[in-house]
Amino acid sequence: MTINCMIASEPSMPQSTNKLKDEPKAKSLVFDAKLLQHQSTIPQQFIWPDDEKPCANPPELEVPFIDLGGFLSGDPAAARRASELVGEACRKHGFFLVVNHGVDPSLISHAHQHMDDFFLQPLQQKQRAQRKIGEHCGYASSFTGRFSTKLPWKETLSFEYSPQSAASHIVEDYFTSTLGGNFTHLGKVYEAYCSAMSRLSLGIMELLGMSLGVERGHFKEFFEANESIMRLNYYPRCQRPQETLGTGPHCDPTSLTILHQDDVGGLQVHVDGQWRSISPNPDAFVVNIGDTFMALSNGRYKSCLHRAVVNSTSSRKSLAFFLCPNKDRLVTPPPQLVDSANPRIYPDFSWAALLEFTQKHYRADMNTMKSFANWVIQQPQIFSSSSCLNT
Repeated sequence: MTINCMIASEPSMPQSTNKLKDEPKAKSLVFDAKLLQHQSTIPQQFIWPDDEKPCANPPELEVPFIDLGGFLSGDPAAARRASELVGEACRKHGFFLVVNHGVDPSLISHAHQHMDDFFLQPLQQKQRAQRKIGEHCGYASSFTGRFSTKLPWKETLSFEYSPQSAASHIVEDYFTSTLGGNFTHLGKVYEAYCSAMSRLSLGIMELLGMSLGVERGHFKEFFEANESIMRLNYYPRCQRPQETLGTGPHCDPTSLTILHQDDVGGLQVHVDGQWRSISPNPDAFVVNIGDTFMALSNGRYKSCLHRAVVNSTSSRKSLAFFLCPNKDRLVTPPPQLVDSANPRIYPDFSWAALLEFTQKHYRADMNTMKSFANWVIQQPQIFSSSSCLNT
């Protein structure tokens, strides 16, 4: 069945269906990619409603290429031009590509290659890093223990990263303590990769500050002690790709996502009522705004609905770095972005509160921030007199 790529409005996802307490857990279902990728039928839990199933041959999304070469070398004119292009993209849909980013190509290649060292293991071995309910780090095989419907056709391994000196070996220590000494080399690779992503994201934050007309270093300083999340995504082959999704429609609750795709396409963005694809480019990172930065910009920049599709011929891998503030930092927009014409949209909150909301109370979608704002107001320990929300 072919689904038309054009839809009249945003995908319908009523808030009540996304409250995790309303959804029973399907603990008996096991997602074993080595077995399921060969089956001619797929379990009912992975079959999405007709109006959310993938469409055939979506058009390509026009996203700007931001050349960071001049900016990174200290050229003021290049920095201004890059910030203008970033601002234009963020006002349209929040997605752009960065090239000449200064990240070693061999590091990117090794990060992709070493994913197989983990994901091609037997399921029992991967489950040593099993992600617990309500937590955001560890191995997840399609979130079968968390959701019971519209399951994603994917496996993930998520872990924390911070550039703070006290956490200088946090990634390496995670791999060694969770998976054993044989995986120390993976920890070293992903420690180096996360460090490169953190540096890159802070540079992008400078451009975002310039594009919004605030002090260039404002957002960079805000994220310098970031407590971010790295996620390795593995999308196995599926013999019924027209019935399922690798990742369902959602907006990232984090601040900034830096994604590197392998050579198998699958990323789609919902713009102007239509799903559009962003094809892989080995020389570029895909960057998009998340809900937390949308709040920091007081809604000037929007996070955008996106998803991932799968196919029947090739597995797909991607590397996703989610920039997050320190969990104790108060997420509040700079005063330059609040005035009578642009009153406050969201209450002040900590990243820890939003993370808890998306892990324990709500399945992230296009309405996460609206639902979270309502939830915050109902939590006296989170919403204090120092927070504000104009309606």
